[in-house]
Amino acid sequence: MTQHPPTPHGSPRPPEGDWLGTPYLSLQRQGPIAVCTIDRPDARNALTPAMYFGIRYAVGRLNADPDLAGLLITGTGDVFAPGGDMGGATGGADDWITFGAALGMDVTPFDAVRTSAKPIVSAVNGLCQGGGFQIALCSDLSVVSERATFRVPELFRGYADTYYGQMLARLIGPVRTRDLMFTGRVLSAAEAYDWGLVSRVVPHESLLAKARDLLAQVCRTAPRARGVIKSSIDNYLGLYDRIGMTASLGDAEAREGFRAFKERRSPDWVHPQLRAAGRL
Repeated sequence: MTQHPPTPHGSPRPPEGDWLGTPYLSLQRQGPIAVCTIDRPDARNALTPAMYFGIRYAVGRLNADPDLAGLLITGTGDVFAPGGDMGGATGGADDWITFGAALGMDVTPFDAVRTSAKPIVSAVNGLCQGGGFQIALCSDLSVVSERATFRVPELFRGYADTYYGQMLARLIGPVRTRDLMFTGRVLSAAEAYDWGLVSRVVPHESLLAKARDLLAQVCRTAPRARGVIKSSIDNYLGLYDRIGMTASLGDAEAREGFRAFKERRSPDWVHPQLRAAGRL
């Protein structure tokens, strides 16, 4: 039998099955529905490049497998996903390069989720921000716990997330987009629903059951006709400024935002009288 390298948890990598390339993601089959669970509690489910790519790989597995009709994405504990892992690096000179590479569209799953031929539902169980919020927005539907919270903190980190800027302006309009992105405010589940950012808010205890039921209902619609509607919606959402976002990720502000996050302080662009204790 072929030997496989151990995972960071010490267990052997499965020689077969639905391995997503990282022990912090699992893909479980529940009849015709696959459930992708983000499970990295020690880091509050912060997404490494391997985890981002693993979610993308799960979408590919879904669309390639005739036995699967839809995908559910969820998290563990009180966190869905906070976005890319800015805090788990070593402190070396290459940390920013690693983090910046993790935000590239060749790794992140946003476009794959948004354009999946088969339906994807996010079951948002708790804290949801950054890349985690983007996954929920790109899903066909998002069912969220009444305990869930949402935030877009990218401008505090020093880079221009044009994917958010473009998509949010379409979904909630420029006034609320400025409110959400320029202040970094936290939205409750009820506020996110009122703003039209999520599909349903349900009691926490029934989240997964409600999300599975909703995904099953979507899976009953005609695939090709549903795809036409999805394409029309995707065209409405439009394209984002990938060149501008890539340039911003390499800018001095983004590097300072990364350092400030790691050092739990306000970035140096903040006026001394406006700096807050701890990270923004």
